[in-house]
Amino acid sequence: MPPRTAKDRKNPRLPPEVTRLLYVRNLPFSITGEDMYDLFGRYGAIRQIRIGCDKNTKGTGFVVFEDIYEAKEAVDHLSGFNIANRYLIVQYYQHAKMSKKLDLKKEEEEITKLQEKYGVSTKDK
Repeated sequence: MPPRTAKDRKNPRLPPEVTRLLYVRNLPFSITGEDMYDLFGRYGAIRQIRIGCDKNTKGTGFVVFEDIYEAKEAVDHLSGFNIANRYLIVQYYQHAKMSKKLDLKKEEEEITKLQEKYGVSTKDK
């Protein structure tokens, strides 16, 4: 069966990590949602943009594209893009990897609490 569209001919199969949801890091703190729409909108229709606003998420954001091929094009073109003297890091959001990082932090906190509770020291003597 021949490819149906030009997009299918260019990239008949995408790697499994490619998603419509992009995770953007190293954003300038002064960037607005409108700036993000202008920047990412060049590559296709955007469904949603979220920008971090508290101290732990400032400088990060999420961009959701309507089409997976447009998301791939945005990653290809905007990774390393210089905006306000900062180089953007644009990646595909991987829920499993992000949740593993959170789980590791929780486990480390629990271990620290248990060590304090039972008086165990990890310092070398």
